[in-house]
Amino acid sequence: MGQDGGGRTEAQSLRGGFQVERAANGRYQWQLKAPNGRVVAVSAPVFDTVPEVHRAFAALRAEVGELTARITHVRDGIGWIWVVPGPRGLPEARSSRAYERYATCQNAFRRFVALVERLPVEPPERERSPGPPRVPLTPSVPRDDDV
Repeated sequence: MGQDGGGRTEAQSLRGGFQVERAANGRYQWQLKAPNGRVVAVSAPVFDTVPEVHRAFAALRAEVGELTARITHVRDGIGWIWVVPGPRGLPEARSSRAYERYATCQNAFRRFVALVERLPVEPPERERSPGPPRVPLTPSVPRDDDV
């Protein structure tokens, strides 16, 4: 009990990987987390529906071997960010934070690519709303009315 079949507990499986996040304005965005729970990247655009988020991430994942990053200095403050430009030059993905050194930012992009390559083909259906803590979309313990 409490295992998702991959040797990790349910809480651990919710910490890393692909997740859909719902913004305060009701639109959706994906985020990619490392196994330690730290957000590595987010979608640059926001989407109206969850299926749009999944399609956008699937397209990005299909091109992961050819992805390039545009690394730029932040406008205000200190640091570097990476952005993956799309076919029309609009950002598709970006780093979740600024990095103090250029080389660290380059390495963060490489880690993003490696993380995307290791993801399962079908990302799990997870959605996060702002506010209360997240809970799995499917109950892990049978309810009294299920028995």
